[in-house]
Amino acid sequence: MRRKLVQLILTMVFSIPMLCSAQKTDDTKIILITLDGFRWQDLFTGADSLLIANSEYVNDTTDLKERFWKETPKARREALMPFFWKEVSKMGQIHGNRMLGSQVDLTNKMWFSYPGYNEILTGKADDARIDSNDKIPNPNTTILEIANTDSKYKGKVAAFGSWDVFPYIVNEERADVPVNAGFELAQGKDLTDREMFLNELQPKVPSPWSSVRFDAFTHYYALEKMKKDHPEFVYISYGETDDFAHDGEYDSYLKSAHTTDALIEQLWYFTQSDPFYKNNTLFIITTDHGRGTEPLKSWKGHGSDVKGAGSVWMILFGKDVSPKGEVDHQEQFYSNQIAPTILKRLGLKIDPVQMKGESIELSTN
Repeated sequence: MRRKLVQLILTMVFSIPMLCSAQKTDDTKIILITLDGFRWQDLFTGADSLLIANSEYVNDTTDLKERFWKETPKARREALMPFFWKEVSKMGQIHGNRMLGSQVDLTNKMWFSYPGYNEILTGKADDARIDSNDKIPNPNTTILEIANTDSKYKGKVAAFGSWDVFPYIVNEERADVPVNAGFELAQGKDLTDREMFLNELQPKVPSPWSSVRFDAFTHYYALEKMKKDHPEFVYISYGETDDFAHDGEYDSYLKSAHTTDALIEQLWYFTQSDPFYKNNTLFIITTDHGRGTEPLKSWKGHGSDVKGAGSVWMILFGKDVSPKGEVDHQEQFYSNQIAPTILKRLGLKIDPVQMKGESIELSTN
């Protein structure tokens, strides 16, 4: 009897670390964020010296230089993205500064939006079927859908995007994942006062684009959803940077990136003030594609014919992420690694046939 009691106690003692470890992963909340077409060059060196004073791409060069021009690349990037470089760099990891040897690349060869988002969300490029930005329901299964089919996360997954193609990228109808994108309004009977206000305001604020709304609406719809329903896996896609770049408005492109940095900071501090998310949330931030640099006008575009448009970046911070800061050594990551990384943190099965990339080790411990 005594031996059995001792065995039981030992079993319980040695099981505690395993249980804690399982809970550590299974309780993780995920906030996946993308900034459409935001160049790694601007992220790591700030405002481009060849563009910031170029009247072809900037309406008020004096104002833009006062806002974002500094003498060094370090100071310029801090002026542009202060949350990323003053706070995230101390608590997380920033990958993709190719000048230091850190490389993050797409595996798809299209180098534009739908293929990029498909790769991020499914863990595999599909150049044979995803070769346009047409509103075609994604034949591939995204991690949003995978999570939503699991009993633990059913009804606890939500997506928000400024671009109206996202319901098709996520395949909203098949996935049964709510996607608020484009010019959609918040739905449901229990809307908050702010959601009702956003619903009233959005149709009255004209967008310069027919398929993309301003990111502020995307952001605050997502934030209200998080406050109200506490989804465990949230995807937010900000789109302005890409559209302002296509329009050749480098000033608006920089200002949008600067604002998005502040919006992400707001999300972070909300998660750290809310008991559901506090100290339990992993942020992963990236982009769907890069942009050109040479010739200069190629900064407006991307695609397989634009040199450098397959070069991207990745930022991770929050739960279990080792504070490596800006990675300054040789490394190679790919966008297809994001999906398996998220599934692993959610404690969900990774299909090696679908997920071509390996999950990223967040902690060095």
